[in-house]
Amino acid sequence: MQSFEGKRILITGATSGIGLAGAIRIANEGGEVIATGRDKEKLASLRRSLPSSASVLLSDNTCLHDIAKLADHVATTGSLDGLWLNAGFARVGAIDEVTAEAFDLIIGADLKGPVLQMAALAGHLRDGASVLLTSSTSAYEGSPAASLYAAAKGAMISISRCWASALGERNIRVNTLVPGPIDTNFRDFMSDDFRAAFETDVASRLALPRIGTAEEAAAVAVFLLSDEASFVTGSQYMVDGGLVMR
Repeated sequence: MQSFEGKRILITGATSGIGLAGAIRIANEGGEVIATGRDKEKLASLRRSLPSSASVLLSDNTCLHDIAKLADHVATTGSLDGLWLNAGFARVGAIDEVTAEAFDLIIGADLKGPVLQMAALAGHLRDGASVLLTSSTSAYEGSPAASLYAAAKGAMISISRCWASALGERNIRVNTLVPGPIDTNFRDFMSDDFRAAFETDVASRLALPRIGTAEEAAAVAVFLLSDEASFVTGSQYMVDGGLVMR
């Protein structure tokens, strides 16, 4: 399949997990990938995983300078057929452990960063392009320890619908990927024992009683970025094994 032949797709946070799996698949399907990350070692590994035609850029979505540089790169190399705002991270903690620093860190990476990236890159989207945001089932779960992360990811779902309305006249589609328990490095902040127990507990509550793979989530992302989803916009696609049944 060459579903992305002649297409330029920018993926933020593409050095691991779902973003990495999506970048590799899009490149294998003929797309020109622009991939970003903020870890130099992971970026070096990503370069080895993608064809030489791909652009691999050091970029932090919480840094205004990096956002401007990313927009400049797109402006000088060509407009985008797809934009996947995927970068972000999770932290957990009790309500009384929330600090101003934690708020700025999580909201900055999971909400402010993608919003400002979109503002900088919207003018570089071709008419008919596809935009994809990565949210999380945390927005629906009501976990007592994930309030900041859930708030940021819930806001991304809401803002994607506003962007779908705003960009519809240009035939630009905006959708949201909502992953649930996926086997990535996203929970690496947990100890090995705690993570294993957490994932076993989550899997036991799923209609499909197992943890999903990054490739399974990326398959849905790739569909939404492709022309196969040409009449899909303003939607949220759950990839969660039936965790929230929406």
